[in-house]
Amino acid sequence: MPLLPPPTPEELRRDPLPLRGRTALVTGASRRGGIGHAVARRLAAYGASVYLHHHVPHDAAQPWGADRVEDVTASVREALGDPGARVVAGPGDLSGPDAPAELVARAAEALGGRLDILVANHAQSGQDGTLDEIDAGLLDRHWAVDTRSVILLVQAYARLRAALPPRTPGGRVVMMTSGQDLGGGMPGEIAYALQKGALASITRSLATALAEHAVTVNTVNPGPVDTDYMTGEDYEAIAALFPAGRWGMPDDPARLIAWLATDEAEWVTGQVVNSEGGFRR
Repeated sequence: MPLLPPPTPEELRRDPLPLRGRTALVTGASRRGGIGHAVARRLAAYGASVYLHHHVPHDAAQPWGADRVEDVTASVREALGDPGARVVAGPGDLSGPDAPAELVARAAEALGGRLDILVANHAQSGQDGTLDEIDAGLLDRHWAVDTRSVILLVQAYARLRAALPPRTPGGRVVMMTSGQDLGGGMPGEIAYALQKGALASITRSLATALAEHAVTVNTVNPGPVDTDYMTGEDYEAIAALFPAGRWGMPDDPARLIAWLATDEAEWVTGQVVNSEGGFRR
């Protein structure tokens, strides 16, 4: 097989809008303090049209409370790098078995009929415990939201991509895990750690399954990220575990995820990538 020619000088130069003309669905993008919002802003800044999924009742039940969807949407819209791109937001309780496919269909329709990038950032917060505290209901709840819904999102997305012309470029899936297998584990969040570990384990299988559609699949572990859920002495103690002396901020993993969505990352697939600033467990 002949070798591919080296990139031309023009091809070596970075496009300031590498996602111009592409579309993205970001789930769990309902708070300006969250990772999903930061990812959506990066994708928008790179030129993509973005559909923001939110489930306000989940946030409203948490200590940090809910954000205004209009404010989240406006924040992403102001980051748009391409004046022709769009930002759309819509709700969805992904615990239902039919909800993931419905969300993918709504997002694709809202963004012109095609979906290039799927970032499955959502997760169930709380309703967890130690091995002694968990029960079947907690396990099932986390399974439905943290794992089953992600796989069904990827399934619906893959079916959309399969309908496009062969090898259509730009197909990207990014899932999220939590580094539960890197040391110490998460003994106080057994249900969450179990389901996030499942996503890390299935990454390579999904990457192989979607390779024929020119789609890359990767999973990102953002490590501890300051999303406004912790303060005080505990916050400072965790900050001290980073060589830089600070927590990760939402835009830290967002920069990696946005890069994975570009053509520069087309040869990176089936990987679980740790973006946690050298966090020392």
